Amino acid sequence: MTLERARALDAADPLAPRRALFAGTESATDGRDLVYLDGNSLGRPLTASIERVTRFLTEEWAGRLIRGWDERWMELPLRIGDDLGAAALGAAPGQVAIGDSTSVLLYKLVRAAVAARPGRDEIVADSRDFPTDRYILAGIARECGLSMRWVDTDPDAGLTPQSLDGVLGERTALVVASAVSYRSGFLADVPAITDRAHDAGALVLWDLCHSAGVVPTRLDGWGVDLAVGCTYKYLNGGPGSPAYAYVRSGLQEELTQPIQGWMGGADIFEMGPAYAPATGIRRMLSGTPAITSMLAMQDMIALIADVGIDAIRAKSVALTEFALEEIDAVLAPFGVRVATPRDADRRGSHVTVAHPDFRAVVGRLWERDVLPDFRAPDGLRIGLSPLSTSFEETHRGIAAIAAALREIQETRDTQETRESRETQGANR
Repeated sequence: MTLERARALDAADPLAPRRALFAGTESATDGRDLVYLDGNSLGRPLTASIERVTRFLTEEWAGRLIRGWDERWMELPLRIGDDLGAAALGAAPGQVAIGDSTSVLLYKLVRAAVAARPGRDEIVADSRDFPTDRYILAGIARECGLSMRWVDTDPDAGLTPQSLDGVLGERTALVVASAVSYRSGFLADVPAITDRAHDAGALVLWDLCHSAGVVPTRLDGWGVDLAVGCTYKYLNGGPGSPAYAYVRSGLQEELTQPIQGWMGGADIFEMGPAYAPATGIRRMLSGTPAITSMLAMQDMIALIADVGIDAIRAKSVALTEFALEEIDAVLAPFGVRVATPRDADRRGSHVTVAHPDFRAVVGRLWERDVLPDFRAPDGLRIGLSPLSTSFEETHRGIAAIAAALREIQETRDTQETRESRETQGANR
């Protein structure tokens, strides 16, 4: 593979001009070009978002002060939720709210869901799902006297409809799964798994952290009950930006969420003696919304709506296909193994490769402004954010991985040669 081919692909890419909208795509501060391959962990900021946050601080917060709550801040979590639902989640208005962290929202929805299925005492989940998901589920099971049914999945894949055979039944209250596996990038068959859960009489909750914004999602059309997701990956909301919760409209009045704060009440200014939940998705809110932290995501949501999720998915597939070709050409000779599905229909927007030296490789790369990430024991993730990642950037990043592997191998060979000579000398 060549740099010229990567540049030709960029020249033919209809989304390439959008890359200039992101701050930091020009170069690093020290003059070296920065290669960013971790958009699946933290998205780059849009220049428009930097300007939006600055205006908010100087005009709305400083200028309007508490009046801002009445003027627009109070409804911002629901308005942004509706925009996100329309642009990236396939959700009609009134079903998505921007709220707490992903962990807190996951706790809320799981507790509410199992309470809505009395008489059922099992939660089904992937034993290799993201740690926080597993920890929260195990904790809720202990709190509520429930049992966990852990499904052992292929580490290079994830939960499949077939893996649920013999697992679901009349005891199943809830199935929890990730639409895209954080480790392998495996893209689950969300509609089929959702249908299987429903056939068993259970609810289903999807973690959309690694899929929202890059994979076409049809929550309403697929009959999904519940979903949560973060906003700092492909939605570019910034470090620690608040997560979102989806609750399908027909289920909202059934659920009683466990963290009953004033913002989710029927009349938030009544300050009455007892909690009475609001109608609709607002009942999923608890405390005062993190307004400043939810500002930046608006620009990425608007960009997704403008470009269209299908066009973004097409670019994602093209980038990951290109990355796999480069990996086969320049990394496979070092013994690197692809740990991500090669079938684009079963792959999200990151590619994971495995090699025993990758922990050391990532350390070297970061020092050189090449930024993938590492997942123990031996995985390196190449996160390709379609609107901000170019083919040339992908090419240069994979070439840098190969160079680091070569250096480590040469150092090891030199050390082994030296030790061999010393051993031979000692034996004379």
